[in-house]
Amino acid sequence: MPNSTLNLETSPQVTRRPSIPDTRSSKAGKPLILLAVALVLIVAPLYVSAFWLQLGFTVCALAVGAIGLNLLTGTTGQLSLAHPFFMGVGALSYVVLSGESKETSLGPIIGLGLPPIVGLIGGVLLAGLAGLLFSPMSARLRDIYLGVASLALVFIGLHVLNTVSALSGGFNGRSTPAFELFGLRFDYLDNPPVILGVPFGRAELLWYFGIILLIAAAWFARNLLRSRPGRAMKLVADSELAASVMGVPVMQYKGKVFFLSSIYAGLAGVMYALAIGSIAPQSFGMDLSLQFLAMIVIGGLGSVGGAIAGAAFVTSLPLVIQDFSEYIPFVSNSPGGVSASHLASYIYGAAVILVLILKPSGLAGMWDSGIKAVGRWRTGRKQSKVSEVQAPPADQLV
Repeated sequence: MPNSTLNLETSPQVTRRPSIPDTRSSKAGKPLILLAVALVLIVAPLYVSAFWLQLGFTVCALAVGAIGLNLLTGTTGQLSLAHPFFMGVGALSYVVLSGESKETSLGPIIGLGLPPIVGLIGGVLLAGLAGLLFSPMSARLRDIYLGVASLALVFIGLHVLNTVSALSGGFNGRSTPAFELFGLRFDYLDNPPVILGVPFGRAELLWYFGIILLIAAAWFARNLLRSRPGRAMKLVADSELAASVMGVPVMQYKGKVFFLSSIYAGLAGVMYALAIGSIAPQSFGMDLSLQFLAMIVIGGLGSVGGAIAGAAFVTSLPLVIQDFSEYIPFVSNSPGGVSASHLASYIYGAAVILVLILKPSGLAGMWDSGIKAVGRWRTGRKQSKVSEVQAPPADQLV
């Protein structure tokens, strides 16, 4: 009688590859993507006009501010509208510290004439000091109450810029002194240095300066979010009670994050003043507060890369529409048309609504979803090329 018992030691086993997405290829490709982006940023001044370089520096300035606001609102959950106020403090401090005293038809203008790098550092520190003075209130207020209190700072800042004409130039504003570092003057020069046949003047130098400052700001923010304080900040946003139970000093963290956010805003204010060439009061009003909220919502709350993407989208959209307005029939400055700035406001306002409804994680979430989809597709292709080991027929089993 044949033995029908299977010999488990000699019978081959059916093996199946686990359907685990292979992320090694995406991780390996990440340095290549970063290298390609770095090369594009380095060679851009050789091929791009001064207009787009100026726009790029403006994007860098507002992206630094958006990162700071995202740390405060997107990560820690503190609603603040005071970013333009701290930007104004940084910008005003820079022009006073680095500008020259002079007499005008509207009265004297005060300036200390210090080196621009001293003015930049001083503007950042004074904006941080203003945030430190407001931080006890920000630590005790929550939600809409903090939003209203911070909005009051914006109105106070506008009043100061309009009335303290000896420092700010009053309603007409005051020109921003050119930045200078290592003997290079970031200004319109008669004989700028020439590299590969391209004169490197104000726009080109500010481009590289903005990229360096933005990379430093993003690097610090990403490291902070990955650290223990970053995890505590996220816990405070989720539940202040749970954070307290787990030993997180909630009031201290809220105050410190507000202070850090004001430092980011101060640096953004100095860069923004260099970008637009003046510190006119209307540049630091309520509209800028709403634009910053749109940046972090569209980009993705709590994401450093999302803050940069949101700033690029909101800042460049009006200028891109204006540049291509001849191809858009209803965009015109005439009474019957829609201006480029108004159309841009409609577009990113609609973008905010769509993001909140369809994709609350914003552009950063879309990017992550796309990366995961590509990883799943690559994994599926690899698995389809590898055949599974089939079990032998039953009559060969002894």
